[in-house]
Amino acid sequence: MSNFYTHQKANKIKTWLLMTSFFGMVIGLGYILSYYFNAPIILYGSIIISIIMNIWAYWFSDKTVLKMTNAQQVSYTDAPELHRIVENLAITAGLPKPKIFIIKDSAPNAFATGRNKENAVIGVTTGLLEILDKNELEGVIAHELGHIGNNDMLVSTVAVVLVGMVTMASDMLLRGTMFGGGDNNQRISNPLTLILGLILAILMPLVGKMIRFAISRRRELLADATGAMLTRYPEGLASALEKIHAHGSKMRSANHATAHLFIANPFGLKRTTTYINRLFMTHPPAEIRVDLLRQMDQSK
Repeated sequence: MSNFYTHQKANKIKTWLLMTSFFGMVIGLGYILSYYFNAPIILYGSIIISIIMNIWAYWFSDKTVLKMTNAQQVSYTDAPELHRIVENLAITAGLPKPKIFIIKDSAPNAFATGRNKENAVIGVTTGLLEILDKNELEGVIAHELGHIGNNDMLVSTVAVVLVGMVTMASDMLLRGTMFGGGDNNQRISNPLTLILGLILAILMPLVGKMIRFAISRRRELLADATGAMLTRYPEGLASALEKIHAHGSKMRSANHATAHLFIANPFGLKRTTTYINRLFMTHPPAEIRVDLLRQMDQSK
């Protein structure tokens, strides 16, 4: 019988399958690059660079995000209510209490980062603290703890790294096919190499971003459900998402590299989107998230 836990497991499996397939495409693109330029070192170099980037992403992703968002750690004395909420929900979830950071920004938003449960961080904006009541804030914090408990923060970071690698490799291949590179005789005798290279160079960044956004949307829906089960009050998170969506303002520190980590799009929320636009959204539409949460509330 299908329930929340089976959906949670299925979503994790699908996410890792996407990541594995994506990594295979990166290796394939590296192989084509090395073949086209007749330089096996390109393939070896791409593998080494990917390992270095992933090591960096694993150990320093939280510090990088905190630096990019201008987040500052806050003590219990400075924000006792926020600390109590995080501590109580962390105990309920069976998680270590994460470090708490605040971003001085009027746009309401929140994020979670860190390489594992023991080194997790939760950050909220001052705008979020201003517009939400206690139940709504608990819903948002539970959502972020859901990300931590579901172990999906690292998956998202790896997706960013792979998308960046594909983009750089595709750009290199596109420049090579258009402006020269490799052995001219090889290109003339293998026109399919040129055609395939051009197709990959154009489409791979697009496919990479779509995979990254699909992973991000799955993460958000799963964290919504996890957070709602943690508080046993889905309406709190639903109401919070409505307020965040209604505010719809852009964060001063909004960055495409970290946008998917936030509970809502830090660049602002569009109320009307086309089907094409939705393919490139890092977050599911707020209306869908709210409806799903309220369906959970009604099914209790």
